[in-house]
Amino acid sequence: MAKILHFRPVKDKFVLSKIRDSASSGNYIPVEHAKQRLHEREVTDPEVRYVLKYGYRELKKDEYKPEHKAWNYAISGKTIDGRKLRVIVSFDENLMLIITVIDLEK
Repeated sequence: MAKILHFRPVKDKFVLSKIRDSASSGNYIPVEHAKQRLHEREVTDPEVRYVLKYGYRELKKDEYKPEHKAWNYAISGKTIDGRKLRVIVSFDENLMLIITVIDLEK
């Protein structure tokens, strides 16, 4: 029986500028899980957008998802009000996907 090899795509080395561009242009959507977390954690779209535009990348939190054949990238930062958030994003062919939002203060 032949063994099937699964290759991980290389991380996008320009992903932070891609994330910032997507946040600035509004070229993103939250997946259902993210919609639930945004509601539960009382996080607004402007807060998410601000963190994506001005936050920093947490390389150690990036994670490859073989079931989606895509990387999830972690961006952390503070909102205008100083709330610490981590936003996990991924990309499909045309859009940035907000995967989840984590409140780092709880």
